[in-house]
Amino acid sequence: MACQETPPPVYNTYEEYPVYEGTDLGLTFTPKKSIFKLWAPPAAEVMLRFYEKGEGGTSTKEIAMKRGDNGVWTTTLKENLEGQYYTFQTLINEKWGEEVPDPYVKAVGVNGKRGQVIDFEKTNPTGWTEDKKPALKNPTDVILYELHVRDLSMHENSGIKNKGKFLGLTETGTKSPDGESTGIDHIKSLGVTHVHLLPSYDYMSIDESKLEENNFNWGYDPQNYNVPEGSYSTNPYDGAVRIKEFKEMVKTLHDNGLSVILDVVYNHTGVTEGSNFNQLLPGYYYRQNSDGSFSNASACGNETASDRPMMRKFIIESVKHWVNEYHLDGFRFDLMGIHDIETMNQISAALHEIDPSIFIYGEGWTGGDSPLPENDRALKKYTHRMKGIAAFSDDIRDGLKGSVFDAPDRGFASGKPYMEESVKFGVVAATQHPQLNYEKVNYSNEPWAAQPSQAISYVSCHDNHTLWDRLINSQPDASEAERIKMDILANTVVLTSQGIPFLHAGVELLRTKDGEENSYKSPDAINKIDWSRKTKYKPVFETYKKLIQLRKNHPAFRMPTTEMIQQHLKFLDFEEGSLLVGYTISGNANGDSWKDILVLFNGNQVDKAVDIPAGEWTMVLRGSEVDEASKIKSANQVKIPASSAMIFYKS
Repeated sequence: MACQETPPPVYNTYEEYPVYEGTDLGLTFTPKKSIFKLWAPPAAEVMLRFYEKGEGGTSTKEIAMKRGDNGVWTTTLKENLEGQYYTFQTLINEKWGEEVPDPYVKAVGVNGKRGQVIDFEKTNPTGWTEDKKPALKNPTDVILYELHVRDLSMHENSGIKNKGKFLGLTETGTKSPDGESTGIDHIKSLGVTHVHLLPSYDYMSIDESKLEENNFNWGYDPQNYNVPEGSYSTNPYDGAVRIKEFKEMVKTLHDNGLSVILDVVYNHTGVTEGSNFNQLLPGYYYRQNSDGSFSNASACGNETASDRPMMRKFIIESVKHWVNEYHLDGFRFDLMGIHDIETMNQISAALHEIDPSIFIYGEGWTGGDSPLPENDRALKKYTHRMKGIAAFSDDIRDGLKGSVFDAPDRGFASGKPYMEESVKFGVVAATQHPQLNYEKVNYSNEPWAAQPSQAISYVSCHDNHTLWDRLINSQPDASEAERIKMDILANTVVLTSQGIPFLHAGVELLRTKDGEENSYKSPDAINKIDWSRKTKYKPVFETYKKLIQLRKNHPAFRMPTTEMIQQHLKFLDFEEGSLLVGYTISGNANGDSWKDILVLFNGNQVDKAVDIPAGEWTMVLRGSEVDEASKIKSANQVKIPASSAMIFYKS
């Protein structure tokens, strides 16, 4: 290896590293030439190597890259390199790192060990340039459905041919042996607006060369951030295949009126010392403790340094790539609290400049402490300081079903008193409301959302127990019928609250993971959706479907501003600890056809008679029965069935 004539610059701190402003790091390809750029300021040498395959074999060409301005190393090759594989290797402090793809790599061979030169134009499915995303008027119109790519199709009763693949989400007309629609048709008929896909970029834990082993992982162990996961493709050896199939999936979802959200994990990498970041540029992309060791706010061994200019730049350019190349409609940020607020605001600004309807949300917490000052973290309590970004409300989640850290604990929906204020906090989407006593809310003693579009209401997700398994844990003596009522009550609250409702895929079928709380690498037997449950619990599915339609039909349940909620939504007075919550939404709120709406929740496991505001009310919901064409009238007093909701209106 030839040595560079000039010695590398000496930097005492990461802050001294130069910042590169260009947007062309990685590979810029045309059939006539390819330009390779790698940012590695302290490197003494950088080698670029080419291979015929994505794994094995010896290099066909080695090129010593040239150092340019601002720490960028460059090579231009005036030939058509399409189909070739490549790696980078840096010499820093007299030590060679491993051969790896660069952080910006956009196509890789099997297991993501080498980059691949591909022509992205050739990966576009038929009609891709005409691909049209579903329209979104207000963020509060979003209804999220969180899904793992494998879970949808892996069950033998799914009727889906491309099991566990992106293409499984392109198959329409699929049916279970009972004749029930499955897959994308099922999701479409349910009525949700956005499919949130668990990590579908290239992650580490699945060996793509041994797909017959059918190993499972959620995918929160990132390897190559800008590349789709190979195990979800029909051929992980050819980098173009996974790209084309991911695009086919997005286009099919769009064609069926469904928007696509990608779960992104920029807060840590799957390995630390061995990551692409660290092999090419040790230390820079991660935060360190005062003793120089890697800090670990992710509880996964490391945390990235979003506050450093070139890490911030990487994240922004990465999400822009997913939007521009794959037509994505939004992002869910894992452990968003590890990122700094400034980075999240810059991400939001960059994405909303491309498309104002892109929806961004995240977990407003960390997995452990961080050297990043608390006041700078993108935590739930600072959501109001972030523009166009929402956070998950663990307040309403645990208020409804009990603490996720205590499996037998109950919440409002499962009969635990004194959770009413936490439910009301969820109803107003964590915003400021004059009738709330914030000191009585479980986790937040003040509002954290500036607007309702900043709060995600949910009761279950991929983490922890499914809602059904949780109810079995916390209500072991209840009958199945009683637990079904609790289940429907919990998500009736979610689907009628202000803010953004979020459903865990399969909850509408009373999904179970056989009691498994942390199924991140459990087999398909635990994780896959069992479509026979759609037949067994068809009335539950129909109730969920009608609740979603009710929300879509009535803009009063999705008011876009805090001021509107304060003006139109008033809580009824019930005694503290009564397990009763009620409110009215009056004055044709948000242009609703109903003049006044009355919503009542009963968390008691017995029927409760309550007085309601005067006038003639028409009942449209009673427990699991939803009928907007109902003619049933009520006045002065009603009896709310045990563990149920009721909704009335005046026209």
